[in-house]
Amino acid sequence: MQTLLRNGRVIDPATGFDGIADVLIKAGRITAIGPNLTAGTAETTAVVDVGGLVVGPGFVDLHSHVHSIAGHRLQALDGVTTALDLEAGLMPISRAYDEAARDGRPLNYGFSASWGAARALAHLGLEPDARLESGLEILGDPRWQRTSSKAELTTWLALLERELADGALGIGVLMGYAPRTDPAEFLAVARLAAAAGAPTYTHVRELIEADPTTPVDGSEELVIAAAETGAAMHHCHVNSTSRRHIDRVLGLLKRAQAEGSRVTVEAYPYGAGSTGIGAFFLAPERLKPWGIQPSNIVLVETGERITDEARLRHIRATDPAAECIVEFLDEGDPADLELIRQTLAYPDSIVASDAMPTLWGNGVTDTREWPLPPGGRTHPRTAGTFAKSLRLMVRESGAWSWVEAFRRCSYLPARVLDDIAPGARGKGRLAVGADADLVVLDPERITDAATYFDSVRPSVGVRHLYVAGTAVVRDGEIQVDAYPGRPLRGEPA
Repeated sequence: MQTLLRNGRVIDPATGFDGIADVLIKAGRITAIGPNLTAGTAETTAVVDVGGLVVGPGFVDLHSHVHSIAGHRLQALDGVTTALDLEAGLMPISRAYDEAARDGRPLNYGFSASWGAARALAHLGLEPDARLESGLEILGDPRWQRTSSKAELTTWLALLERELADGALGIGVLMGYAPRTDPAEFLAVARLAAAAGAPTYTHVRELIEADPTTPVDGSEELVIAAAETGAAMHHCHVNSTSRRHIDRVLGLLKRAQAEGSRVTVEAYPYGAGSTGIGAFFLAPERLKPWGIQPSNIVLVETGERITDEARLRHIRATDPAAECIVEFLDEGDPADLELIRQTLAYPDSIVASDAMPTLWGNGVTDTREWPLPPGGRTHPRTAGTFAKSLRLMVRESGAWSWVEAFRRCSYLPARVLDDIAPGARGKGRLAVGADADLVVLDPERITDAATYFDSVRPSVGVRHLYVAGTAVVRDGEIQVDAYPGRPLRGEPA
């Protein structure tokens, strides 16, 4: 069967095309675009009337920690067709890909090489198991956070090199979780990445404003490494690591880009982040420089708001992997909301979700049941990042055209991967021969629905979503038997 999307408003961010056309897809590819395309017979062609709707390349999320069917379905209703875990990554990479293929995925998927897991193996002998939960469990362990010995450095660099050879999409560097390490180590990672033709994706260490004793300002470190090594370096969630110092950080990145450094940047449209409560930067003594306190931290699974330093220390000691939400900007404050808009409006800023697993208690993080069973909790960005960005920047403010919206949500993120993954070159475009990863949305209704109190409500307005030509969403409904997700793997130079 082929599918003909009839009479939609077609957007191709690669060329800037924005017009009414038909789109024909077959065997996972776009085969024709134009007016009044031949439909064929009812036996060979499924004709879908998309008049009044926007048709564009599906969103490519560079920063998603949901390795689950439940999470993929929430992201599908947010317009995502490719969900990649590149900031943290998983290790061993071969196991991560094998398990995703075995279980089936609604969306395309891929992973970076995990700097954190490689260091944990070299420092502690902890064998990685390709699970995000295992990575969260060691966040608060100071033994992996320290500077490596020469032998340890050699060991974990070799591990990363092996992971790149096995298909990792670059190197994910959680520098913010081990921010006292020698800056020479970060340069070593950048040199390895440059030599392999692989990007890095970094959660930068503390800014100088938040920690004057930091070995180096986190954003400056990334810029310096990019300039010195020529590596392609992606700055993860600039909004949450910069907080109220966003003007200074964006100015720094702008200068680096103007000077020719291969620096890219992402942001999400929320004033709260999410991580494991054992993270270095959530120690009670480190909260004040960021202008927050224990009561700005909420446990995802139970909804408990931390009352004081004693309670925070207790949970960090007894359950460091506990997912929590960290409030750093007040979305109800116009000044703070403007900071969020500013990160999204920054030229070429990429939308990325930092989506987190949904928790139902007792260690349950996935289900094939749909609609999702009651009681699930996560950060609302898992379900709503892209729709909220479109609401804020297209529908409400007009800051982005629809072409610009698809450029930031589809085209630019795919281009980050072009050198490391030739398979990415067919994504983020709506052109003949491109991958049939498409989203069809209602431009008047697209919006987020998830809140911090009701965090797994799917976004509204995605009418159809195709992954490799297969409908994952049809008429606004998840197709529960659809698992067309394909791996996106690296092929280093």
